[in-house]
Amino acid sequence: MDQVRLGTTGTKVSRICLGMMSYGDPGDRAWFLDEDAGEPIVRRAVEAGVTFFDTADMYSTGVSEEITGRLLSRLFERRDDYVLATKVFFPMGPGANDSGLSRKHIMASIDASLRRLDTDHVDLYQIHRWDYETPIEETMEALHDVVKAGKARYIGASSMFAWQFAKAQHVAEAHGWTKFVSMQNHYNLVYREEEREMIPLCLDQGVGCIPWSPLARGLLAGNRERGGERNTVRANSDAYADDLYEESDFDVVDAVREVAEERGVPAAQVALAWLLTKPGVTAPIVGATKPPHIEDAIAAAELKLDETEVARLEAPYRPHPVNGHS
Repeated sequence: MDQVRLGTTGTKVSRICLGMMSYGDPGDRAWFLDEDAGEPIVRRAVEAGVTFFDTADMYSTGVSEEITGRLLSRLFERRDDYVLATKVFFPMGPGANDSGLSRKHIMASIDASLRRLDTDHVDLYQIHRWDYETPIEETMEALHDVVKAGKARYIGASSMFAWQFAKAQHVAEAHGWTKFVSMQNHYNLVYREEEREMIPLCLDQGVGCIPWSPLARGLLAGNRERGGERNTVRANSDAYADDLYEESDFDVVDAVREVAEERGVPAAQVALAWLLTKPGVTAPIVGATKPPHIEDAIAAAELKLDETEVARLEAPYRPHPVNGHS
């Protein structure tokens, strides 16, 4: 698998990032896999050349980080052979300071994440969302200190408005603090609002995009049908997807299926291949709970769509309200 630079940094990552949210406590969500069930999938990804892995402290309240740390230490000979990302923001306990992006929470959270991951550093430490209660100056200085302490090599951000991201970058630059090198944003064939402001901003600033939900939480892979029919365990237990997507999105799904049938490949490969053609996209974050999921991701990195196919896939799109920021 190709290895490409993360934004304009010197660090290289695989064209596919394996999202580790799927590996955690099955009691938390019905479609989560425990460590034993997840290991063969992660192993296959590593064999195919995946070197980029993304998790977060809040996934299964830390269990995902624990599993991620153990699996990667077994599957790689050296810590430097993979790029590890995690995130901070969402509640990790009932206390008033157990969430958000205050200096107190960031400093406590990075240490807790490192303990769970059983490593002395993460390569990419990301803010999971924007904190409306904490001054961005406090957050950016704390993240800078995390980097200078050697606990993170780079910092990244996730879904927010472009003006917020620009403000954070400006604050960091004005003070000589570490700037974000990546944006983990909500971007796929049925949600393309990021093309209006965020992606042009990232292109201008040399920030790498690592989109989450590249298959629209399975919608583009066929886990739902018109009229509400659900085809998978995840689709039946993923209320968040109901808030993100709408009935008109099935027009896009139909286009994906048509191109996929003509190509003789699964729809998931076509949807991921489209995303990999888009400017600014470094590596989509792919979740995998079954062997075919990882095989589709591997194949998508090699699938080349022509201009006519891309136009057909994009034609049915309808604008959406901004979502995915909460």
